[in-house]
Amino acid sequence: MIITGAGMGLGLATAKELASKGAHLVLVDYNEPALAEAKTEISREFPEVKVVTVFADVSDEEATKNYVKVAVDTFGRIDGFYNNAGIEGRQARMTEYDLDIFKKVIDINLMGVYFGLRYVIPVMQKQRYGRIVNAASVGGIRGVMNQSPYVASKHAVSGMTKNAALEYGRDGILTNAIAPGAILTPMVAEAFRQINPADPKAAEIEYAQHNPTKRLGEPHEVAKVVAFLLSEDNSYINGQTIAIDGGESNIYGNA
Repeated sequence: MIITGAGMGLGLATAKELASKGAHLVLVDYNEPALAEAKTEISREFPEVKVVTVFADVSDEEATKNYVKVAVDTFGRIDGFYNNAGIEGRQARMTEYDLDIFKKVIDINLMGVYFGLRYVIPVMQKQRYGRIVNAASVGGIRGVMNQSPYVASKHAVSGMTKNAALEYGRDGILTNAIAPGAILTPMVAEAFRQINPADPKAAEIEYAQHNPTKRLGEPHEVAKVVAFLLSEDNSYINGQTIAIDGGESNIYGNA
């Protein structure tokens, strides 16, 4: 299994969930200290699991080719791919958004996912088997105030997921996306700090009140869904973007 963005948050939670099921892992991240710590944690908790780490910027095509090569050289095949790495960017109105940050969000969230698909899928075609989960977001199924490049990139991920499912389902490859809502990860914590620098916890509590469950999600709740979609138990789910948000994306008006 390859997991990008594996150093923390949903990537790390999924790595641990997969390791608990005996999956061998290739962990990819641009944060080298977090990547090393992730390997240490997983190896300590699941010593029978082989863990390989690759420091890489997923928006770099050559770096993507390299982590795919490392996976094939190490394990001989790629059964599952959690195409997870992404960034939120900054909070700003569309006409005021910093263009350099806008481009960076698109490069990582969209091109990074595309490069992963481009180089993992041929390996899976040769195997006649593969399971892929792309990281979209509720920002890939609806609008999110002050996050134009993030929303644009995640809608694009959802669209690419549908195309990959159509084009490669005949090769035994099932491709889906997940659309997490506000899950308590470092990236979401940073968003609340931007919204209310003086009291980010207050911003978190206020946001949760709009959710039907009146709480935010936990990383392990997302990880269990991803692990299922990457497993052989998923035999016929293909081309779907699955919301994991406590039902919040269904709200119209106030709740």
